[in-house]
Amino acid sequence: MSFRITPLRPVEELRVEALKATPPVEEGTFRQPDLAELVKLDPTIKLDVRYATANNFLGTPVYTQARAFLEGPAAQALVIVNDRLRKQGYGLIIHDGYRPWYVTKIFWDATPDDKKKFVANPADGSKHNRGCAVDLSLYDLKTGEEVQMPSGYDEMTDRAYADYPGGTADERARRALLREAMEKQGFKVIPDEWWHFDYKDWKLYPIINVKFEDLGQ
Repeated sequence: MSFRITPLRPVEELRVEALKATPPVEEGTFRQPDLAELVKLDPTIKLDVRYATANNFLGTPVYTQARAFLEGPAAQALVIVNDRLRKQGYGLIIHDGYRPWYVTKIFWDATPDDKKKFVANPADGSKHNRGCAVDLSLYDLKTGEEVQMPSGYDEMTDRAYADYPGGTADERARRALLREAMEKQGFKVIPDEWWHFDYKDWKLYPIINVKFEDLGQ
């Protein structure tokens, strides 16, 4: 069971508003988005897209499809990470990748002020909106099961911090293994969430607001 908050307003009400809203206007020149579907590049990457289920911090689905995308270079880098980890007995399990901007607005509008540091402000957009951020963990190749980390995914507590000193030694070691493997391929963890990694070239891509069902199969 994922960590839960009580949304400030009904999520369906927020969804209607978010779909009508307009993403921020950005200045500058950006690369043309080229989102790649991760499991098509490497079928050994597992998906557990919580936002396509009720097993997430809002307690209700916000995606209509359980899919995960990243911009092409970030996706290729992730495939390398997965390949390197396999040699150590682990694979990657993806909780989220590209996130349409309207979903970021739902998260922000639903989250109480004291938890807002864990969600992106839609006025700025997020690196997920650019297809350059990924939420992920490890699974054990022998069991096929996701491993234990110092906190659960999307847990809005200090246990989620990338440098949280608690948990077991094994949990911290697995967290460190994931971080090291990701950093070697150009990803950087964010301080508040051990599972969230930003790709180095995120500034080159625009905010995107395309729903999964409009990205083709």
